[in-house]
This record gives sequence, structure tokens and C-alpha cells, in this order.
Amino acid sequence: MALNTLSGRFLVLTTVFVVLAEFAILLPGLSNFREDYLLSRLERAQIASLALLTTDQMIDADLEEELLANAGVFNVVLRRDAVRQLVLSSPIPSPVVATYDLREDMVWHKIRDALAVLVDPENHVIRVIGDPVQRGGLVIEVTMETGDLRVAMIDYGLRLLMLSAAIAILLAVLLFAAMRRLVLQPISGVVRKVAAYAEAPEDARRFIDPTARIVELRVAEEAISSMQHQLTAALKQKERLAQLGQAVAKISHDLRNILTTAQLFADRMEDSDDPSVQRAAPKLMNSIGRAVNLCETTLAFGKAEEPPPTLSRFNLADLAAEVVEGEQPPADAAEIDFVTDIAPGLRIMADHEQMYRVISNLVRNARQAIAATGAPGTIEIGAGETASEWWIRVQDTGPGLPERAKERLFQPFSGGTRKGGTGLGLAISAELVRGHGGRLELVRSDSDGTEFQVHLPKSAGEA
Repeated sequence: MALNTLSGRFLVLTTVFVVLAEFAILLPGLSNFREDYLLSRLERAQIASLALLTTDQMIDADLEEELLANAGVFNVVLRRDAVRQLVLSSPIPSPVVATYDLREDMVWHKIRDALAVLVDPENHVIRVIGDPVQRGGLVIEVTMETGDLRVAMIDYGLRLLMLSAAIAILLAVLLFAAMRRLVLQPISGVVRKVAAYAEAPEDARRFIDPTARIVELRVAEEAISSMQHQLTAALKQKERLAQLGQAVAKISHDLRNILTTAQLFADRMEDSDDPSVQRAAPKLMNSIGRAVNLCETTLAFGKAEEPPPTLSRFNLADLAAEVVEGEQPPADAAEIDFVTDIAPGLRIMADHEQMYRVISNLVRNARQAIAATGAPGTIEIGAGETASEWWIRVQDTGPGLPERAKERLFQPFSGGTRKGGTGLGLAISAELVRGHGGRLELVRSDSDGTEFQVHLPKSAGEA
């Protein structure tokens, strides 16, 4: 099991916590055992001293030595009635190196003293002070060696370590198994589902179905599922755009030939003596020429991307008048007034044909929105400039855009507002404006109408 996996790291953490738990159990246990051991020595020494107290301080030397040996001490001092008495005594093999008062030791001090006994292999003589049992006096103190205490503590520590280790290992195994079953396996399942989806992202059957019982994992599944739906939808949209590009290229090829023939006939119309035909012929020639140019551009690139703009300086009011003339509604349609608010001398630096398409798309959308209501309306084209940019405004008095259309306004096949519409007009216009370094934005859209603004930076035109 590799350490860089969740299972490996969880196993390492479990092992570390088990070791810490061992120390947390072992150290207080050894401290308590040492204290109990010393208290038992004090109790046995007090019992041994009772033999002397019942014989009026007279006892045989051999019996005294035997009592001290059974108690495991060298001497016993018992303080009764504020008088300190040496009750039992024997020769001490070495000086006393430390004194421990069991009445006042703190927990940390007890643990420290227990560790000191364990790490010191030398057999020292110590003095131990405590309270007598059964109110047998005020204070009792004994002197004893640490060798037997150390041996007993080691034996007890090994037994405690083995028992606690067995319990800790069992708990660690159960915890690891539970975490692997409840957390690691569900995560592995999500990873497998994501990998399966990556192999065929178009297959909707491979979407993750959020079923996890763990809240955090279920939230992750829901987020991944939402991402999968959006990604698959985006892939399908791109596929539709690719298919559309191929279809447009084929249509453009045939349409170019048809328009070229129409252009030849339109050329002959210029020789007509009819004044109305002479007025309409140049406009017809411009429209056909623009259509032919668009077809050739599509064929040249072989896809739906727009070419970089060819910048030139032109009069914006003339362009707006040309758009208005081309977007006039039929005679039997609802009455729509076109208002142009552009200074006659305003000239901008941009691609003339692309700006025509941008404004024409915006005006056409406004005209269709008003026509759908069957009521009269107004479309206004305004423009101006600041020190850093030119702006063009197209607003109408139509019914406004629905909320669904606002969410994906400039996305192909998503921002259509009328039945049968593709939503390509705004997407194309936004792309053309971005090609100029500018932006197309929706200023407002409510029951009073809709307003779009085009912003073209002057720096791009100067460059």
C-alpha cells in the first residue's frame, strides 16, 4: 500500500495515534503503580511497627530484622502525638539520595518520578513519607531501595503495554476497516465513475447519480454531476456548431454561384431608363455584393469564425441610414418608426461591413420583437464619442427580453427570443465587436423596451 494514497496515509495516521494512545495509557499507569507500591511499603512498615509498640519498645534484634525484611524497608519512623519516634531500624547500605512525600506530589511530579526510576538502573536508597493508615499516627516515613521497585514497575509496564497494545491494535483495525468501508470505498467509486465519464463524455448514461450518504461526499457528487451536464451540453453545442460550419460552407459555395448570376443581371438594370430602377439598382448591387463577399469569406476560412476586421474611417450616420433602409418593414406590417440620433460629421475607424452586420442584427431583432406584439413601436439608433471610445446605441419600445434569454444572451443557439430563432444574431454581433477590441452589452430590458450599446475603443482604431 503506497503512502501517497488515502489508505496508506490513513494507516500511518492510525499507527501514530495508536502509539500516542499507548503512551497516554502507559505513563499514568506506571505512575499509579509506583504510588501504590510505595503506599503498600508504608502500610507494611506500619504493621511491622505495631509489634514494637505492643512490647513497650522491647523487641528481639532478630525479630526486628525479620519485620523490616518483610516490610521491604531499612527503618521506620512513626510520628505520634507530635513526637517523632524511630520505631524500627537497621543499617542503611548507602546514603539517602531523595525524599518523596506522597501527601503532596502532583500528577506531573508522579509521572516524572516514575520515569526517573525506570531510566536509572542503579539501586538507590530513598526516603518515603506518607499518612499512616487507620489513623495510626500523624506521619510515617521509611527508607528503602529502588531496585525492587524498578523490577516491579518494569514487569507491570510490560503487562500493561501488551494489554493496551492489543486493545489499541484491535480498535485501530476496526477503525481502519470502518473508514475504508464508509469513506474510502465511496470515494473510489466516484473516481471510477468520473474515469468512465471521461472515456465517453457524450454518453448521458455515464453521469454520476448522487447517492452517497455522507454529506460532504454527496455535495461533491452533486457538483461533479452538474459539471458533467454542463460539459456534455457544451460539447454537443460545439458539435452542432461544427456541423453548422460545414453546412454553411456547402451552402455558401452554391449560394455564391447564384448570387454571382444575380449580380450579372443587376448590372444590366443600371442601363434601364426607368428612374425607379436606376435608384434601386445601386442598392441592389451593394446588397448582392455584400452577400457574395460574406459567402467568399465563409468559404475561405471553412468555418464559422470571423476574419479580423479591415479598419477604415467612414461616416456612421450614412451606415445607419443604409441599415434603416434595408430593415424597413413590409407595408402590411405594424407601424414602426425609425429614429436616428447621430451627428452628421461623426466618423469612426472600424470595419464597415462588420459594423453594418452588427447594427443590422440589433435593428432586425428590435423590429421582429415589436412586430410580434402587433402594436406600433419605435427603434432608435444613436451614437457619440468620448475621449477614449465611440459608442453606438440601439433601443426599442418592444416588450423586453424574457429572463431565460438574458441568462445566455450572447451564446449561439441559447439566446433566441422568438419561436424558430437560432440566437446566432447576437452571438455573431458580440464576436464582431470583440474583434474590434470592444464590447456589446445589454443596458436594460424591461416592459418599456430594450437597449443595447456597442463600445469601440479609439486605441484599437489608431493602432
